[in-house]
Amino acid sequence: MTDEKLPVLRAHTSQIAERALVVGDPKRAEICAALLDGAEEVGYYREYRTFTGTYNGTPITICSHGVGSAGASVAFHELFVGGVKTVIRAGTCGAMQKGIRDGDVIIATGAIRCDGTTPMLIPIEYPAVAHYQVINSLLASCKTNGITNPPCGLTLSKANFYPGLIEDPMEMWMDAGVVAVEQELAVLLVMANIRGLRAGGILTSDGNLAETQSQVAMEDFAYDPHRDVVKQGTEKMLRVALETLASLD
Repeated sequence: MTDEKLPVLRAHTSQIAERALVVGDPKRAEICAALLDGAEEVGYYREYRTFTGTYNGTPITICSHGVGSAGASVAFHELFVGGVKTVIRAGTCGAMQKGIRDGDVIIATGAIRCDGTTPMLIPIEYPAVAHYQVINSLLASCKTNGITNPPCGLTLSKANFYPGLIEDPMEMWMDAGVVAVEQELAVLLVMANIRGLRAGGILTSDGNLAETQSQVAMEDFAYDPHRDVVKQGTEKMLRVALETLASLD
């Protein structure tokens, strides 16, 4: 394989590890890279910031993908071109079941494809599911980090963040047992699965839609993902994700 420079990530393929952790925020990528040994920034363009280092001796790439599935799919595609074979998305989410607290860590088993991008890649009947080895390893890493019985189940990947004039069927998804809503996991799972690669997701709740009037909260600007409880949960999530990537066979 030739050592080519990826057109958007701006990293060389030789600088991409076979295992990757993807996050939305470029600043979170930098924070996560600080947990690695010998981390080096290998690319930075637009919302895409990429680092590579090692964790417990295992080479791992960290890459930010921004907000929304269309832009995230650009990062995922180029990571796969660069040789990534196992990838975990770590991000914040809105919890959708009562009892999930702010800062709680959630493990995704799959995602509902309301992301707006995956229907352009493969028919909607194709499911967005996490790889069983990634799920099992995430749960094991949660346990070793003192996180017992984390919520685990289907998530909703939604194209829009703020509401518009079309009513969102959020109560239906809650009644169906969906544990959380975010925006990018479905496209990651679909893109990995159609390539025969391993992918999964771990999330941190920054609010609970089942326990608040979410649309009113959004319109009143009451939503605040910057609280300490969310930051603490995010730090736990990142360590669990890195330990999982380093421990997977």
